[in-house]
Amino acid sequence: MEFGKVTTPQLAQVDFTLPADSALTHKTLKAAAPKQHLKVHVGCASWAQKVWKGNLYPPKTKDTDFLNEYAKQFNMIELNTTHYRMYDAATITKWKEKAAVNPDFKFCPKFNQLISHVKRLKGADEITTAFYEAMLAFEDKLGPMFLQLNENFAPKNFPELKAYLESLPRDVQVCVELRHKDWFAQHAYRDEAFGLMHRLGMGAVITDTAGRRDVIHMEVPSPYVFIRFVGNALHPTDYIRIDHWVQRIKSWHKQGLQNLYFGMHQSDELASPILCQYLINQLNDSLNLNIVPPRLLTSNTLF
Repeated sequence: MEFGKVTTPQLAQVDFTLPADSALTHKTLKAAAPKQHLKVHVGCASWAQKVWKGNLYPPKTKDTDFLNEYAKQFNMIELNTTHYRMYDAATITKWKEKAAVNPDFKFCPKFNQLISHVKRLKGADEITTAFYEAMLAFEDKLGPMFLQLNENFAPKNFPELKAYLESLPRDVQVCVELRHKDWFAQHAYRDEAFGLMHRLGMGAVITDTAGRRDVIHMEVPSPYVFIRFVGNALHPTDYIRIDHWVQRIKSWHKQGLQNLYFGMHQSDELASPILCQYLINQLNDSLNLNIVPPRLLTSNTLF
């Protein structure tokens, strides 16, 4: 992910402290169902990584078997490919069947760019219907779908955002990712957008990337959280940031958080399973969970 990318020397100048929780976050979690076991899904953005052969996948794994091997190692995929191409239900069904090896596996598709970036949510009813019809073929493997809006989709476009989100079915979880700086710089715009999500029972994507600290908004409008973490090839700050997230997730769970979806991005994809393994081990230790981490065939360090 290039969004918010900085050079390695610049990392030392970044304040990676997580902001305080918003008032909406406290309100949402306080109103959530009584404390229950936290459901955690952790994964990467693609299963088609040849660099994982001999490390995460067996050395002789065929490309057609990558998804099956991926589902043995993770319980979630942040499905970015649906942003760039419309897939039919038949293809989605094949993917679902390949992931059947893991009963807890969830696909988290990104809304197609025709909806979010080309039509910019206006006049997108037909393409949205087609997108939903295809994604519903995942059946019980469907996790939250996330709507990522263009960086130039600003608060002036709130009427389009409101109309579109209100038009969506309520029986599928949806998370929204805002990127324009004004959503976060002005409280009125921020409260309006996240208040809308809260009213509709939708989630908000929190993107943790070095060069855009404002998008770590810490707004939790529903009792499930979708975090997109952009690391820097296992730079030491990656581990520090993960430690901070584990403590915040622990705090949220105590307040009422029910579900966590954590998508890992790395500038070097060889690093993604390694940091996922670290994250899961830290969550297990801190929250007394028993999530199965990816089983690496070799020990790798990039720094």
